[in-house]
Amino acid sequence: MKTLRYAFWAIVALILILVGLANRGMVTLRAMPEAFSNALGISPDVQMPLFVALFIGVGVGLLIGFIWEWIREYRQRAEARVKAREVDALRRELAALKTAKAPKGDEVLALLES
Repeated sequence: MKTLRYAFWAIVALILILVGLANRGMVTLRAMPEAFSNALGISPDVQMPLFVALFIGVGVGLLIGFIWEWIREYRQRAEARVKAREVDALRRELAALKTAKAPKGDEVLALLES
C-alpha cells in the first residue's frame, strides 16, 4: 500500500513538472482592467511564468474550498461536542454508581432498587 502511495505522488510530481516546463512563458496578471488603472493612475500588474499563475490559482481554489467546507460543517462539529460532553457525563455517572456501596448480587437489580 505504501508503494502505491509513493507511485501516486511520483506521478503527480511528474505531471506538475511537465506542466511547469510546458508553460514557462511570461504572462502579465492585472488586478483591474486597463481603463480603470489608467483612470486611477495605478497599475497593479505582476509578471510571472504561466505555470506559477496556474499553481497559485489551484492553491487559492483549494484553500477557498477547505474554508467553505470547514464553515459548512460547523453544525456537525458543534453537535459532536455536545454529544461528547453528554457521553463523558454519563460515563462519570456510571462510574459513580459502580463505586457506590451496592449489595452483593446483580448490578442491574442493585441499580433498580436505589
